[in-house]
Amino acid sequence: MTRKQTFLLVFCVIFFFGLLSVSAQDKSIKKHTTLIQPDYLKAGDTVVIVAPSGILKGRTGEIDQAKRLLKSWGLHVVVGKHVFKQNNHFAGTDEERCEDFQNALDDSTISAIWCARGGYGTVRILDKLDYTKFREKPKWIIGYSDITALHNQVHNEGFESLHALMCVSLTKDLKGLEETVATFKDAIFGKPISYTLAGSKYNRAGKVTAPVVGGNLTLLHTMLGSETSIDTSGKILFIEEIGEYKYHIDRMLQSLKRAGYFNNCAGVMVGDMSKMRRNTTVWGSSTEQLILDVLAEYDFPIVFNVPSGHEEDNRALILGRNVEMNVAKEQATLRFLE
Repeated sequence: MTRKQTFLLVFCVIFFFGLLSVSAQDKSIKKHTTLIQPDYLKAGDTVVIVAPSGILKGRTGEIDQAKRLLKSWGLHVVVGKHVFKQNNHFAGTDEERCEDFQNALDDSTISAIWCARGGYGTVRILDKLDYTKFREKPKWIIGYSDITALHNQVHNEGFESLHALMCVSLTKDLKGLEETVATFKDAIFGKPISYTLAGSKYNRAGKVTAPVVGGNLTLLHTMLGSETSIDTSGKILFIEEIGEYKYHIDRMLQSLKRAGYFNNCAGVMVGDMSKMRRNTTVWGSSTEQLILDVLAEYDFPIVFNVPSGHEEDNRALILGRNVEMNVAKEQATLRFLE
């Protein structure tokens, strides 16, 4: 074999395996240009309450309140068989929590799956779920925090989902939750959703229209490297968090950045960063500035003060839906498009 032939052979081998590597990388994240919207709810439809994460010890009052709220809107309610089970940290064993969620996915009479609470545990059942029947009759999956894992998975299956309050967020008289509950109702019944946000000196001005994806930062970070990680190309990334140190926020954002999460992002929406913990070594800047510092090399708009996350005012966000985001220092607007 001549030197030229040897060179050509080596080149072809490298090129071939390079293609295989790119192909494998593309397959690791499912990409859908247009997501399917589950049918909006109407009076007479049925919502199932499930608990895919933490235990609901002593939370029967909140579940009863959730049932009353849905019934007041003309909806029927069923509660998963294992919702009040306890298995150490979790609302039942992985198998029990998975069974409730799988039954909800498969049941064609169900129009929405409302998660009772977050906490931790959803990631343990992700790979056990089968979406075959869900694809035939898609339904809204509702929740936030730990439920971000399910939002990511459903997004990669090609469907919209709803980042909104959960059952344990409810109080007896709903005081302080008026906007939270109203936007939740508007979202599931298909009414227009738009928000005018308080200005922030940290806002990076700009206007963009793109699908919104994301959720809890810890969960987005947890999904990296798996089939449940989302492709943020051409999309607006929403993040929120609770109970973290600033250095850990920075660590997670740096990890996402190194993984290429922001390379082709259309924008970033920053929700509530709640109950931030104090480290013995002072970080030296605000959480807002921390985020801006990580994203300094990108030119997409960034909006703060999005009222969504672990606070009473937790407005509904339709994940996977196009949102028109108009950001200025003085004020910002978000308008979800039909």
